[in-house]
Order: sequence, then C-alpha cells, then structure tokens
Amino acid sequence: MVVDDNLGLASPKVHVNGAAHRAKALSLGIERVPVMDASNQPLVDDHVFLTGRPSLRSYLSFVGDLAIEGQKPNARTLTEQWRQAHEVVRQRELDEPDWADDPTITPLPASMEALREQCMADPIYQRAFDDVPTEIAIVELDRMVVYQKHINVEFTKRLRARLGDQPTDEEIFKFCLPFDHPKPPFKTMRTNSYTQIFISPSNDIRYLGAMMLKPENLVGVPSSGNLIGVIGLAVGFGSNFLNAIHVDGRVVLNNGSHRAYTLRSLGITHVPCIVQHCASREEMLTVASSDLRRHPERYLGRPRPSVLKDYFDPELHKVIPCVRRLRQVKVKFSSDESDLPAI
Repeated sequence: MVVDDNLGLASPKVHVNGAAHRAKALSLGIERVPVMDASNQPLVDDHVFLTGRPSLRSYLSFVGDLAIEGQKPNARTLTEQWRQAHEVVRQRELDEPDWADDPTITPLPASMEALREQCMADPIYQRAFDDVPTEIAIVELDRMVVYQKHINVEFTKRLRARLGDQPTDEEIFKFCLPFDHPKPPFKTMRTNSYTQIFISPSNDIRYLGAMMLKPENLVGVPSSGNLIGVIGLAVGFGSNFLNAIHVDGRVVLNNGSHRAYTLRSLGITHVPCIVQHCASREEMLTVASSDLRRHPERYLGRPRPSVLKDYFDPELHKVIPCVRRLRQVKVKFSSDESDLPAI
C-alpha cells in the first residue's frame, strides 16, 4: 500500500508525490471553492509569509514555487527583503528577549464550563489528546510561538465571514473547538481497481492510517466471498481543534493557525484552546507535528522565536499572491497470493 499526497506524512510505506496527478485532480472540481475563473485562469489567494525568521532558502523556494508568474520579484529583491527582516528579527531578540516565555494560561470562565464538558466528551477529542496531561484553557494569541511560515489570507476571510464581526463567547469557543466536526468540501474518485484519490480545498485532509475490520463491522456492503477480515485505509480530516503545546515555559501553536489569525484580525486577543502540557522535550516529540518535532531548538531555545503577532508586523511579513491550490491524497493498494511449504 502506498499513499501519495503533499503532507509529508512520516510513516513507513508513505511517499510524497502528489504533483503528477494534480491536473487530473483539478478536473474533478470542488464545490464552493473553484481554482479557475470563467476565463480558465487560475484564481489567486494572497498569502502572508513571515520573512527574516524562516531561512532565506525557504523564502526563495516559496515565492519561486507558488507565486503568480509575472508578479515574482527577482531573487536579489527577495534576498534584500529577507535580509532587512532578519535584521528586525535580531533587534526583536534584544528588545523582547522574554516575549514568548511563561505566558499566562487561564482557566475557562464558568460560562464555558458546559461547552468544555461537551468538547471533552467528544470521542475524537478523547482519542487525540490522551498522551500527555491536557486541559482546555484561555491563552494569549500574541505570545504563542508559531512555526507555520505562511497564512492564506483569502481562507481567513472566508472564516471571518462565517464567524461574523462580533461573535459571542459561545461562537468563539465553537470556532476554536468545533466538537461537532463539520466536514470541509471534498471529492473522491476511483481511478482503477487499486487506486482512489481524495481532493479538498482544506489542507487538513490526510491519510489516517490502516485498520483491521471484522465482517460484522460492515453493514450493507456486498462481498463475492465469505469474509474473514477487511483492511480499511482511512482518509479524512484531523480533529481540527485549536491546539497548543506547553513545553519549556512556552506555548507553541500546534494546530489552527488560520483560525488564530482570523480571531486576532478581529481584535480578539485571548481564546479557548486545548493545551497539552509536556514535562520534557521527549514528551513533546510524541505530540508535536512537522517542523516543531524536527527543529525544536528554533522554537524553544532561541530568545525570541516567531510568534503569532509577527503575522501582523509589516516589518516581518510580506503579502504574496499565489495560485489557489487543492490538497490531494491518493491511496494505492495491492495484494499477492502464493503457496508456502508446510512446516
């Protein structure tokens, strides 16, 4: 079994290579979120990209790979932009050396207690957050350490329209912690007997792993034989909760960057969040994802790492128009039958 996508899932027999099938994927269409306009030109989304803190190579690669042709600054201009922002980063380290250290984590107000209990009773919450001590608490957005390099501004506009300009406390809670788990739009198509592809505008779609099922787990599914077992290859969306990791005296945003950005753009500074408390970096490695797990020193060891307020700092970000994209996950499987000598 092989899974092709562009998530970089770190598991055996998972390979990353979704580009070759993107054209066919786009032809399926995704309801409500098109990628082409009426003249068959690609639609454009503005992205806020942090400069100065991610490496120069990352900045050049992002612009080179995703920015609109004809609107890309040349490499010398990009390098100068990065160099200027890097100097600002160095100055922030002098001016705000403890900005990310020991942020206050406040218990939920009594008015949110019923919502907290509903969220904690959710089976997905219980399965996703059982590795380390966890609480639902109020955190300060501006002091959260971030590792996501860019934010899709057009997507946050859609989130903001859904939330409204003056959301209630209950609406904010459910926006941060949607325990009813609404599904983003998606399409699926079988390309041959051993291949299925899934496409969504949400970058949260992912391969969820293989599971062994029993015949009694299947209802109303015909079979050409007498079943003894079924292997399920699961594709879906993550828990999609606003989630942070508390380790080494810092709160690192682990999931929900676009919702955090949306809330801060509304002037909301403190929000409910699932906080996982890790007593050591070793514990952190069991629950962290992507860049935080690979490069913890960038976010936990430096005196002033990237924080959420940097997305709104004109000296530390650039707005870059990029071609709108869809996320594809392709699942392929195979079988083999042979005879073995009896022992």
